[in-house]
Amino acid sequence: MARDEWDPRNLPDLTGRAYLVTGATRGLGYFSCEQLAGAGAHVLLTGRNPNRLVLAKEAVRRTHPDASIETLLLDTSNLGSVRAAAATVRARGRLDGLLMNAGIVHPPKTRELAGGHEKVFATNVLGHFALAGELLTPLAAARGRMVWVGSMATSLWKHLPTDPDLVEGYTPWRAYVQSKAATTMLALEADRRLKAHSVPVESLVAHPGYSTSGRTRGIRGVNEPTRLTRFVDNLQAAFTQGKDEGAWALVRALTDPRAEGGSMYGPAQLARGLPRRATPARLTRDSGLSADLWRACETATHVRWPFERVRRVAS
Repeated sequence: MARDEWDPRNLPDLTGRAYLVTGATRGLGYFSCEQLAGAGAHVLLTGRNPNRLVLAKEAVRRTHPDASIETLLLDTSNLGSVRAAAATVRARGRLDGLLMNAGIVHPPKTRELAGGHEKVFATNVLGHFALAGELLTPLAAARGRMVWVGSMATSLWKHLPTDPDLVEGYTPWRAYVQSKAATTMLALEADRRLKAHSVPVESLVAHPGYSTSGRTRGIRGVNEPTRLTRFVDNLQAAFTQGKDEGAWALVRALTDPRAEGGSMYGPAQLARGLPRRATPARLTRDSGLSADLWRACETATHVRWPFERVRRVAS
């Protein structure tokens, strides 16, 4: 297989590897879990709704009866939930990869708070920053990988997280885009810091293009779009894809043995297509702004990534 080739329908054998996926009960998170389980991985499905976790687990098992899967309650908007889930994962042992997919895609019309912070930023960014820091030890022990989920929107709109809590100027779209700019910036900053401290963990970012539920196969309890949604989404077929296809870039970033820390993956045609190496938006590559954002996340979450301790243990 050439270096830039990747067959998302024929993944490498992942037997013996363990992955945690946030937001696993719907959309990209669910299909990432399905693809990982189909390749033999042990998958930890996480989400904030216990009933939806059960339905997602059952759906994976219908497709892959021998799948090795567990479920775990985790609400990334709640730092107490993040800490509790991380403690459980650390106690369970091996962790080869962390896919930080959970997030609010359709923000509230007016600004809301979660844990004292703007809700979209708290859910999409702060919870994952804390989770990755809390799970750095098991990831390093497995010489693993973390993948942050960005968006092609960051290349089209310049909403950087200079005011993460959006105290002024809140709009739903700005909240979403700045959260995705932040995850991209943190992915790249994490990679810089992991390398600087010689911690054997890779940090990457991936985006799903323009993936819609109406272009995705129906799955009971997981993806059940209305006829209207199917109709509207199929009108956009020329530049959209299903969420199962959108998950391809996320899974490649998580599992491709040739992928390198600090890189980004997305659909070949930006909005759709096979997963390929991509280029993060220029403004998200600003190391100074990213360092400022990192410090702001440390302050907001009270989480300091244990680089030195993990490096000593890993070495």
